[in-house]
Amino acid sequence: MSTDGDTLPSFDSSKPSPARMYDYFLGGKDNFPVDREAGDKVKAAVGDTMSHGIVWENRRFLQRAVRHLAQNGIDQFIDLGTGLPTQGNVHEVAQEVVPEARVVYVDNDPIVSTHGRALLASNSSTTVITADVRDPEAILGHPDLRALIDFSRPVAVLSIALFHFISDDYDPPGILRKFRERLLPGSCLALSHLTTDGPPADEVAQVVDAYKGATSPIVFRPRARIEDLFDGFDLVEPGLTRPWKWHPELGPQGPETEWLYAGVAKLPAA
Repeated sequence: MSTDGDTLPSFDSSKPSPARMYDYFLGGKDNFPVDREAGDKVKAAVGDTMSHGIVWENRRFLQRAVRHLAQNGIDQFIDLGTGLPTQGNVHEVAQEVVPEARVVYVDNDPIVSTHGRALLASNSSTTVITADVRDPEAILGHPDLRALIDFSRPVAVLSIALFHFISDDYDPPGILRKFRERLLPGSCLALSHLTTDGPPADEVAQVVDAYKGATSPIVFRPRARIEDLFDGFDLVEPGLTRPWKWHPELGPQGPETEWLYAGVAKLPAA
């Protein structure tokens, strides 16, 4: 696994990080007191919904989506906003189906890179880079990504529980358009996102408040705005749905909430 061309930025341990809060919710140890304090504020607001149900619902959807994509011929994956390593990572699921599958993990938290590099030291077909999805050109032009990903063949872009940390100021549909423009027909997008359609408005407000001091505040969006993120792609069955409803037969399954929408879509021929 190469690390050339990747410079780790400094990070502010005085502010909670979504990646480290996610790690805390999953029972990990790669977090700081400020992350646990913010996480406990979320728990106090909505109990286990955000701190267990949603994170595991997301995680299980990711695993089923990757298995579906690998079974349908995709052997290249770019995982945006990957978060800290845990069991059932993208490369583990994909390489179980396609041993030669290539995976590039991307996150803007340098701790993710530190732990990812240790995890992947002996895996030559998987790498992790430190970059911010708000700068898609930096990701697409990164030498470590270009060393593994062949854009003359289909690629899956994974955006699991990521874009609700990207404000409208950064034009989320425009960010995904940059990735889409580099992809060959037959490439895919898998995405999940927190929604205002379902959860109680007062609980949504409490979660938003809990993330105000984080490195990336949280943004809930209605279903129609989430569907806009798939612009240019064709959603595959069952379309944009609750994550736990998306091909449960592929397993593993997890909690069932009404806080998210998720889907997988394919880039059609021009």
